[in-house]
Amino acid sequence: MRKTISLLGLLVVFGATAKSKQEINILADATMQRFTEEVVGGQQFLNGAAAYLVFPQVLKAGLGIGGEYGEGVLRVGGQNLAYYSTAAASIGFQAGAQSKSVVVVFMSQEALDNFRNKKGWKAGVDGSVAVIKWGVGEDINTLDIKDPVVGFVFSNKGLMFNLTLEGSKFTEIKR
Repeated sequence: MRKTISLLGLLVVFGATAKSKQEINILADATMQRFTEEVVGGQQFLNGAAAYLVFPQVLKAGLGIGGEYGEGVLRVGGQNLAYYSTAAASIGFQAGAQSKSVVVVFMSQEALDNFRNKKGWKAGVDGSVAVIKWGVGEDINTLDIKDPVVGFVFSNKGLMFNLTLEGSKFTEIKR
């Protein structure tokens, strides 16, 4: 019972963080600037993608039961197309809170269409998201990426590795 109340409290806090279009756009711009600074060849990589989804701030908190929530924007050709939320729940040993940024890149029009045609797209169920790993200083464009959807996760300390976005649900929101 106590864990259920904790999770509900977390979700209320996450719901209270709803941002306006303008706030999301400003934070997304800053996240993408950071992306192109930290990922060698990042801008060229994005130019070859069908679209990308930017979540500037995904908040995660938990105590036994956890949850995460964030709001972001889908960009096609550098233009804001639609706004989305991401949410996930988890059970297990966890205590504390963190904030991260997530960039999900759709490498093909087919992958983008599959994502947009779902009312709520869940990573690992409706499609997988490969979290990209590469060496420091290596150009992202030298990797042979065959996955239709790839993800990048940043903490306040930089790119994070060995993470998954499996179980995250992405839902279009009106802003």
